[in-house]
Amino acid sequence: MNLFKALFFSILIGISTNNHAQVTFIATSIPANTPEDDNLYIAGDFTAWNPGSPEFMMQKNAEGNWNITLPERPQGTVIKYKFTRGSWTTVEKGPSGEEIPDRSFTFGNGETVNVTIHQWADGGSGGGSTAAANVQVMDNNFFMPQLNRSRRIWIYLPPGYETTTVQYPVLYMHDGQNLFDVETAFSGEWEVDETLNSLAEDGVTVPIVVGIDNGGAYRIAEYTPWTNPQYGGGDGDAYARFIVETLKPYIDQNFRTLPSREYTGIMGSSLGGLISHYTAIKYQEVFSKAGIFSPSYWFSNEVWNFASENEKRENMRLYQLCGTNEGAGVTENMLRMSDSLISKGFLASEINNKIVQGGQHNEALWRTNFREAFLWLFVEGSASTEIKSPTKPLICSPNPAKDFFRIDNLDTSNADILIISDTAGREVLRKESNLNETVNIRHLKSGTYIIRLFTKTGIHEGKLVRID
Repeated sequence: MNLFKALFFSILIGISTNNHAQVTFIATSIPANTPEDDNLYIAGDFTAWNPGSPEFMMQKNAEGNWNITLPERPQGTVIKYKFTRGSWTTVEKGPSGEEIPDRSFTFGNGETVNVTIHQWADGGSGGGSTAAANVQVMDNNFFMPQLNRSRRIWIYLPPGYETTTVQYPVLYMHDGQNLFDVETAFSGEWEVDETLNSLAEDGVTVPIVVGIDNGGAYRIAEYTPWTNPQYGGGDGDAYARFIVETLKPYIDQNFRTLPSREYTGIMGSSLGGLISHYTAIKYQEVFSKAGIFSPSYWFSNEVWNFASENEKRENMRLYQLCGTNEGAGVTENMLRMSDSLISKGFLASEINNKIVQGGQHNEALWRTNFREAFLWLFVEGSASTEIKSPTKPLICSPNPAKDFFRIDNLDTSNADILIISDTAGREVLRKESNLNETVNIRHLKSGTYIIRLFTKTGIHEGKLVRID
């Protein structure tokens, strides 16, 4: 019996061991300008993206290569990570100094990973602030009574602010640590200060920019008005009220602003795009402009109820941006929101939907499109205010149709998805196979529908009238 127990437990231990895996990362090549006294770190979702956690400092092996072995994890566990020299100022970059996506590893995919680090964000110089001289931290602990916590607030003052009596528009932006300074940025900065200073040199009137740091562990909660079963959230309404009821009055009282809605905008990316959409639409009497970059409309279906319950009350300018490589549903949701807004009275000319082919969910996408978004939102008559449709025409036949329709002007055999939405943006049919066949619409109510076909070469859009 004792022998049987020993065998049984050895099998259990074997099963447990076989279901877990370890990994060792070895930096076999690092930039030649890496300072000799600096240490290397691995930072990822398993470190809460701390760029310099002592637990995850790498060590040199016998060959002089930096390496680290991560604790065992269940096979199939996926981690995201990057390498740093202890801060986001010194995060790794691509061969040409460009932003690179997060690295990814699946446990069970081999025990050793050899890594090449091409460049450092600071060029190996040791880092330092990149914020322009007209950027300052307004307050390291600005109190947020609606949330009972404090936050660092940045402020960008236009060139010449100190020597004139001019009043300025104001743009409120989220994720403040990523806007101006690579030293505080999570994964590269937006270069808001450099971009606006350059425009000011060209004679463009630029705004005061108020950057609100995200709250780290509070970021998801503060940027989401509704909850998600997996990620939580739900403090977004209080965060929006903080901006409207506390921060904006303070800025208007202490700086030379143009306080009316015509001169006030809000902008953010990802969850920051979601809360920018929510705040601008809810407080149309406060904001007339919103930059909505890579919006996380996926977070909660309540966003569609919110959109359907809020009519247009004021003229607005809404700049929506996403990339085609941001993940499933991002492009579709952005266009669906555009439909929803139009169904509530907003004009198509008030909404600019930009889709960047190959664009990824990162600071590089947002930084390179900030200039155009700002000009479209704030500068009337700018060459960048022309709205270019992100879609190509699609012809349905017959149209009107009763039972079936087909697409006449395209070869649909290589298309990915066909989505039919009503004029309020609600998806009523999705087809992901046999797209070269006719489409059955017998179950749809009579009315007008928006047909979108997503292909590898772009998005094609048309309208179809369904009749009884």
